[in-house]
Amino acid sequence: MIRIKDADMRQYTTFRAGGHASELVICDTREELARTLSDLTESGQDFLMLGNGSNTLFSDKGYPGTVIRLGKEFSEIAIHGEQAVCGSDALLSMAAKLFLSAALTGFEFASGIPGSIGGALFMNAGAYGGEMKDIVISAEVMSRDGSSIRTVKTEDMDLSYRHSIFQSTGEIILSVTFGLRRGNKDQIAAEMRELARRRNEKQPVQYPSAGSFFKRPEGYFAGKLIQDAGLKGLAVGGAQVSELHSGFIINRGGATATDIIRLMRLAQNTVYDKFGVRLEPEVRIVGD
Repeated sequence: MIRIKDADMRQYTTFRAGGHASELVICDTREELARTLSDLTESGQDFLMLGNGSNTLFSDKGYPGTVIRLGKEFSEIAIHGEQAVCGSDALLSMAAKLFLSAALTGFEFASGIPGSIGGALFMNAGAYGGEMKDIVISAEVMSRDGSSIRTVKTEDMDLSYRHSIFQSTGEIILSVTFGLRRGNKDQIAAEMRELARRRNEKQPVQYPSAGSFFKRPEGYFAGKLIQDAGLKGLAVGGAQVSELHSGFIINRGGATATDIIRLMRLAQNTVYDKFGVRLEPEVRIVGD
């Protein structure tokens, strides 16, 4: 177990912006996680779980609680025929490479998402027509106080657009079991290359960001609304609406969390004033 006091959360989030957390704890085993959760619950200390930090922004004032990340034991991946059990800290990109090596198809859509398995299920992440709910069989989860572990089946996860039941239960995802299919390795590789080409061509991957910043409003596309509102390329401090894809807010260099949040609110207000559509952030914003 590793404990870091006054942890700079810029180092642990893909936006590379934001303040400090009072403490960061990295738990390498289930036993360490259970003990940490029990101690925090008993003390009444606020805490939150953080995956790869690809969908989270900490405010510049920071977070006056404990941030928990999962370590070594939680990054293991085991393949059993057409099923795979992935620790929640395993990266989607690493899982995709292993599934390619095993000629298993169904995971290609997630190969370029810069997140962890647990974070992806927590948000029911998706891309290019696929979502986690399409391939998940079950997940092992730990209660928020660390006292118990249970298995949750897909039908009990309430998976919908960028939503899972774990957002309300607070349970910690330990591992996820996927159901995949036998495929042709060359075809799987070609699909992954094509999705990577499309991602690199249409998304500002060279800048720190949290991916698509806003959820897709029903009947609309957030990026098009922002572009049609004349906001493409608009900057507040070091934060900018990407000139390549208006659904992305990027850190052009030196952006603070305040810059990003002000730009977010400007986009929300302008789109609502022009089109009557409310944009809801997909990014989790932590702190004041």
